Amino acid sequence: MKYGLDPSNGLEFGLYTLGDHLPNPSTGERIPASQRLNEIIELSQLAEQAGIDFFSVGESHQDYFTTQAHSVVLGAIAQATEKIKIASSSTIISTLDPVRVFEDFATIDLISGGRTELIAGRASRTGNFELLGYSLKDYEELYEEKFDLLRQINEQEVLNWSGNFRAPLRDAHILPRPMNGELPIWRAVGGHPASAMKAGYEGVPMFFAALGGPVSTFKNTVDTFRQAAAQGGHNPDELPVSMAGFFYPGETTQEALRESYPFFNEGMKKTNGHGFSKQMFAQGADSRSVMNVGSPQQIIEKILYQHETFGHQRYIAQMDFGGVPFEKLKKNIDMIGEKILPEVKKHTKK
Repeated sequence: MKYGLDPSNGLEFGLYTLGDHLPNPSTGERIPASQRLNEIIELSQLAEQAGIDFFSVGESHQDYFTTQAHSVVLGAIAQATEKIKIASSSTIISTLDPVRVFEDFATIDLISGGRTELIAGRASRTGNFELLGYSLKDYEELYEEKFDLLRQINEQEVLNWSGNFRAPLRDAHILPRPMNGELPIWRAVGGHPASAMKAGYEGVPMFFAALGGPVSTFKNTVDTFRQAAAQGGHNPDELPVSMAGFFYPGETTQEALRESYPFFNEGMKKTNGHGFSKQMFAQGADSRSVMNVGSPQQIIEKILYQHETFGHQRYIAQMDFGGVPFEKLKKNIDMIGEKILPEVKKHTKK
């Protein structure tokens, strides 16, 4: 299969972080930004040692985050690791220069030995528009134009191009080039089926973040993506889908819910303006919930149910949201490597 996802190895399992830098809800203490960044780099090494396939870092330009320069962090991870695939999750292409983004990620790819991917998104948090000098009224147009330019740069070493939001390119020779000729570039999709339809029709793999609710709620978006791919003349089986969402294992499901709720609730309050009600969060224990919080066995069953429903090729877990202490993250990685990943791989190999 294209994009380096091999179904004979089973469902790929990855981690993603937005570099959130929040106080511990129990103690009110917040570690230094330097410590948080070094923990993210170490987390990527631990993930690789545990057999996890993929590690990605996103950007969010607001309070309580510390990976605004996410490509710099990924460059450090490229040198700190040897085998694990690395990527953004996501790069907010709407407010960045696609030429510079490509230069950065092609460089990271060369440093990593060809392990780098790029996930390009619009921005669910929009503070970066004003910060970086863009208007929210151009939200859709900025993304579509810049994402299209990014793809053209990826496919053509010398490019002529003109658009509305950037100076024209005339015989532009854009270097360096990635190790394998092109970068795997994914389109980040939120809840709106129209974005999934656009990705499928253009033959671009989809990164789909589903943070909470029944699995059935999100199936339509995945189906829409594959139907649009077929309408665009692409083979849906060759266009991978990556599902992403909240993840937190515990020895028991009740322990996982009890431990994770303060972090996820406070994280949502501080970064999105509203938290989870305890009743709503408790629904995440349901085997049909897209939120993978529970005992290792329940998480295995949830991921397998989601895989049966979506037919996706990669799952990416966000388990550090809300200031989860690093010691707990290390234990969670051990649990993934020893208990969860072997079973997921065994039951999803083709």
